[in-house]
Formats: sequence, structure tokens, C-alpha cells
Amino acid sequence: MEQKEFQLNDIVEMKKPHPCGTNRWKVIRLGMDIRIKCEGCGHSVLIPRRDFTRKLKKVLERQED
Repeated sequence: MEQKEFQLNDIVEMKKPHPCGTNRWKVIRLGMDIRIKCEGCGHSVLIPRRDFTRKLKKVLERQED
């Protein structure tokens, strides 16, 4: 299985959209748990890293250093 690469402040797309209709999420915290924030309504969700990597579809925008 491929290792998906993501960093802090990346914009990602998950397999299922948020109930508000948007499928763009910003990674705002990294660690054992990943906190992502919906770009549409601003709701944030804390997901265990294992679940996040399984539910991640693709990285839409990378944070440039």
C-alpha cells in the first residue's frame, strides 16, 4: 500500500464529503491524531492518524515553505 504524504496546512480531499457539501479540508494539527478543518463551514474534526490516512483521497494543494 502506498504511503500518502501530507503536511501541516495542506488542503486535502477526503473520500466522503462533509455534510455542508464541501470536500476541501485544511490540515491544522499533526501528531498521533490529525485535526482537519472544513474549508466550507469552518467545522474542525480530530481523527486518529490511521483513520485519516485510510480516508484520505488526495492532496489538492501543498503548503509551500
